[in-house]
Amino acid sequence: MHTHPHATFPPGFLWGAATAAYQIEGAWNADGKGPSVWDMVCHEKPAGIRGAETGDVACDHYHRWQEDIALMQQMGLKAYRFSIAWTRVLPHGTGAVNQKGLDFYDKLVDGLLVAGITPMVTLFHWDYPQALFERGGWLNRDSVGWFAEYAALMAKKLGDRVQWWITLNEPQLFLNGHGDSGHAPAAHLSFPKILKCGHHTLMAHGAAVQALRAHCAQPPQIGIAPTGVPPMPETDADIEACRRAFARVNSKNVWSIAWWMDPIYLGHYPEDGRALYGKDAEGFIETGDMELIHQPLDFHGLNIYTGNIHRAQPDGNVARIKTPPAPPKGALHWMELAPDALYWAIRFTTERYGKKPVLITENGVCLCDWV
Repeated sequence: MHTHPHATFPPGFLWGAATAAYQIEGAWNADGKGPSVWDMVCHEKPAGIRGAETGDVACDHYHRWQEDIALMQQMGLKAYRFSIAWTRVLPHGTGAVNQKGLDFYDKLVDGLLVAGITPMVTLFHWDYPQALFERGGWLNRDSVGWFAEYAALMAKKLGDRVQWWITLNEPQLFLNGHGDSGHAPAAHLSFPKILKCGHHTLMAHGAAVQALRAHCAQPPQIGIAPTGVPPMPETDADIEACRRAFARVNSKNVWSIAWWMDPIYLGHYPEDGRALYGKDAEGFIETGDMELIHQPLDFHGLNIYTGNIHRAQPDGNVARIKTPPAPPKGALHWMELAPDALYWAIRFTTERYGKKPVLITENGVCLCDWV
């Protein structure tokens, strides 16, 4: 008779699930909540949304949070990462506070703790306040102060019970929504303006880190959650080339890991990116900006869904290869199932930015099955 040892997690391992406010909360205008750019786009530009759908109701988590916590308990979750809807607590993004919105997150955190589930808060998961977008949004340098005000509010409200904080979720993706991706706010900005928006979001991240450390009643654990598709080496001979490719900026888009993470962890933008972007990346960096961005973090957050196998080329670059048979996919056309991506993303991140705890803040696969 053969025994099958069970895989176990080490002590302190956080096994959980992650959501975003707009994806699940619903109650888009209930109890004083203001509109976000996703409300704006879904309501005003429905032709750009498949099926003209909205997040007006979504999973109705705002009203059914107690049932949802019970489901988490049934699943055996030990941690729950959720985002705050900025306009639920600050309907105009700044200024007047909506107490009913604060009360919702207050009850949610208490409910999670009673259930033995560690709450993990993301401050920004793409639902930028419409009122602030109409004042320039991330393109406006004042956005740094707006975000710091919001971060301080949440730190004062939840920082006595919430230890784990994430400032921004996937800057690459929400900034892509300022170009031609179809994501909110569908602003269709030029590439130089997108880089300017990105610089302000990095500054806002740094200002939020400062606010969290200043106002949380218990020492916070703070990180950020970028996304990326790590190059996975075909053989050991390809590892070094893939390591270089992981941090390379070689095209004029927002998808580089290094363009967003080097300023945070290393205090400067990558040189190859500055050279490639040229004048597009000039004119918006002021004295003190990089010091604000370069705040110490407590962990690496990584949203990793997939990866691609690469082979080193004679010129030192890498080329993606297709392995027969083609890797399986889920319901999303771009998501090839690649479990090894977790290993290589963690390895290349810690090699470049230092050995800190790593949280896989998002992971999974979309399928068309149901109970």
